[in-house]
Amino acid sequence: MMSMRELSMKERLFHAITFEVTALALIIPISALVTGQGTGDLAMIGIGLSLFAVAWNYLYNVLFDRVFGTNRLARTVSLRLLHTTGFEGGLVFISIPVIAWVLDVSMWDALILEAGFLTFFFIYTTLFNWVYDRIQPYQRWIERMAK
Repeated sequence: MMSMRELSMKERLFHAITFEVTALALIIPISALVTGQGTGDLAMIGIGLSLFAVAWNYLYNVLFDRVFGTNRLARTVSLRLLHTTGFEGGLVFISIPVIAWVLDVSMWDALILEAGFLTFFFIYTTLFNWVYDRIQPYQRWIERMAK
């Protein structure tokens, strides 16, 4: 198993982009099926919020690591759930008005749609970060490039 070290700025960016691209590939078609909305509008919302989320992801994870340490493999399920809750909570305040505006729906409808997104992302974020920490794709890629 690879040793744990503090993530570099490049790896944090890689992590954030990998997280968002994978999420978009899953959530856009699922949302279109569930809501009946067009994939174009959902893609516009998804990409816009993803750009915001990438910046938020970077900042949030730097701060989280400073508070809770950089040994990501030692994180408990409780700490991972706290991480996910804080991250997603920061996104909610931006997401609901954007969804309502782009889809031309009420704030209530946007809140319901956001609840579906939150459910998806709560599970997805926890699993993605757990798998990422175990596989360490960026570190493996760097090690392969060095050979």
